[in-house]
Order: sequence, then structure tokens, then C-alpha cells
Amino acid sequence: MKKMTALVLTAVMAFMMTACGSGNAGESAENGQTGAADSVTAESETTKDLLDEILERGYIIVGTEGTYSPNSYHDENDNLVGFDVEVAAAVAKYMGVEVRYVEMEWASIFAALDAGQIDIVINEVGYTEERAEKYDFSKPYAFVQGGILVRGDNTEINSFEDLDGKIAANESTSTWGATAQEYGATLDPVNAMAQSISEVLNGRADCTLNYVTAFADYMKENPDADVKIAAYSDPEPSSYIPVAKGNDRLVEAINDALDQAAANGELSEISMKYFGIDVTSEE
Repeated sequence: MKKMTALVLTAVMAFMMTACGSGNAGESAENGQTGAADSVTAESETTKDLLDEILERGYIIVGTEGTYSPNSYHDENDNLVGFDVEVAAAVAKYMGVEVRYVEMEWASIFAALDAGQIDIVINEVGYTEERAEKYDFSKPYAFVQGGILVRGDNTEINSFEDLDGKIAANESTSTWGATAQEYGATLDPVNAMAQSISEVLNGRADCTLNYVTAFADYMKENPDADVKIAAYSDPEPSSYIPVAKGNDRLVEAINDALDQAAANGELSEISMKYFGIDVTSEE
């Protein structure tokens, strides 16, 4: 009898444990606490598209330097201004969101992008094969030409070929210094652009080479300076917007916003405001 009673009790307890287990599993699945459905939900949340996040939060976070005139700097009232700052605002507007800027040193800007502290970088970022291994890029929104700056009364330099036998004031390790030498110029080594222009004005150098945007900014701040740009190189893409890889929809949205800003003439107006020339077109 004792053995029979034990067997019955064991069977009853096994049945009750099975029933309770089935009930808990059903309740958990219904409440979304466990099971395959919850795993799918969790996976979809972790792989959420960055564009969706930006649209839901209502603003895009842009990394920029804030110390790089005329692209990103503070004016006399300490307001963040500049060509790239306004380009960022235009991109955000056409995406239908606000813009929030995070200012940081250039050395930290890509680390912040990697860490997800910012969504994009807008700070005259150039395209390189090395960067392309980690980031996707928007279409270029600026095309910068190189130029030769001379004194206002100089009539001997009208092209890069005219540099042969002339003296160019440029940094000895810069690409522009190397370019001047490639065209036959002798280098007058300097440490900064302001010094190179000073060398041209005082006659110790015939010219200096640089991006025309840098010259335009100098000429805007020094309208009485007796200098002119004597020759231009072909424009090259100079500014892109990098995005962490895997965000193709965000890149497409940025490109669409840039297209709208260009079609409405806003990019051109921003360029004229800060550079005095239009660098937003390849032509």
C-alpha cells in the first residue's frame, strides 16, 4: 500500500508541475516577457535605423570645431557661425528636424562619431580611402579651387606655368609649397598664411599659393589689402558629410537635403556670405 500511495502521489505532483509550467509559459508569452516574439522585438530595437532615431527625437547632432574660420567659428557676440554651421542648419531644415551642435577639437571629432555621441560631422571633411573604410559619405557640397595670390600691381603671373623662376611664400612642408616648387618657383618658407601674404605685400615674395576660400576670407577681413588672385586651379571636391557605416537611409536623406538646398540657391548664398565666392558648384 505504501508503495502504491507513493506512486500515485508522484504522478499527481508530476502532472501539477507540468500544468503549472505550461501555464507560466503561456502567460509569459502573452505578456511579452519571454519567447521568440520578444527576441524579435529586442533585435529590431537594437538594429533601429539612425535616421528613424533622428526623426523621432526631432533633431540631428552635428559635430563641428567652432574654431575654424570661416567654416565654423564664433562671432563677436560668441555665436557659433560659419559656412559649415549654416550648411548643417540647411540640411536639418530639409530633413524636417532641428540641429544641435557639439563643438570639439578636430582630433576628437571622429572618435565622437564612432562612439555615437554625434550623428554626423560637418566641418570641411575631405574624402580619403582610409576614412571610407569606416564611414560612408554624402555627396560633396563644396568644391574648392587652388589659387595664386599676388600683389595688386603684379602683371607677370597669370597662370601656374608663370611660377617658373618666381618666389613663392609658403610653408615648406605644405602641399602648396610642393606645388609651387613643381612649377619651378623658389620657396620662401613661412609658418602661416598671414605671414605669406605679408611677404607678398612687402615684395620679398612674388606670390603665395593656397585654397581660394582661405584667400577670400583674408580679403574679406582685409578689404584694403592690395592683393588679387591671379590664377585658379580646377575645383576639386573638398567637403563631405561622414556617417557611420550601415546608415544608407540617413546618407540618402542628407543627399536629398543638400540637393534641395542647392536647387533653392541656399548653398550658394551661404558660400557667398562667408567666402565671397560660390564654392558649392563644380563649374
